[in-house]
Amino acid sequence: MKYLVVIPARGGSKGVPKKNIKLLNNKPLIHYSVETARELFDDEDICVSTDSEEIKGIVESSGLEVPFLRPAELATDTAGSYEVLLHAINFQKEQGKVYDALILLQPTSPFRTVAHIKGALAKFSLNIDMVVSVIETKSNPYYTLFEETEEGFLTKSKEGTFTRRQDCPKVWEYNGAIYIINIASLLKSPLSSFKKIVRFEMDEISSVDIDTELDWIIAETIMENLNV
Repeated sequence: MKYLVVIPARGGSKGVPKKNIKLLNNKPLIHYSVETARELFDDEDICVSTDSEEIKGIVESSGLEVPFLRPAELATDTAGSYEVLLHAINFQKEQGKVYDALILLQPTSPFRTVAHIKGALAKFSLNIDMVVSVIETKSNPYYTLFEETEEGFLTKSKEGTFTRRQDCPKVWEYNGAIYIINIASLLKSPLSSFKKIVRFEMDEISSVDIDTELDWIIAETIMENLNV
């Protein structure tokens, strides 16, 4: 099976300014994803999609060529990942490269490892839409999540007769680390419409996804104290 790895890295991050190239343990954040991808795949099958000359330069300092700069319309706050992925697929197709599946590795998951990707790949087949990495969520809709009614009262998000959180069905949360996507499915519809999705569970530390300053502090703390 032929895989295209896409690492999307927009330059205009707001939660943590320039987070994709900010140094984490003396290494640009995006290099963690680039290095992991290069351990498994050939450089020609790894595509960093960015609109930033600065990010492009920092990625290429690692030895990986960035094949293009993302069009401006795909670099706005409202641009979706669906269009970004289609752009990468179409670019590669124009170069004569056709793939069966796409592996989306967001640069905000520095603790994702080669072993995690291999584990997710073992669950993938062209009979499904996607394998996605998850973590068991602590906010169970049967027990701790509530919605507000029109009258202003809180009601459980999902009705159940459970008296202990441990008795509730397990609920999974995407952790943002790994998406292995059937390209045939993606060409038909965005990820949000997929029905045949298989989970790949990851632990809490490996699931850290950096979106805010607090997330960054957590990642630094893990690096400093757990020798990751």
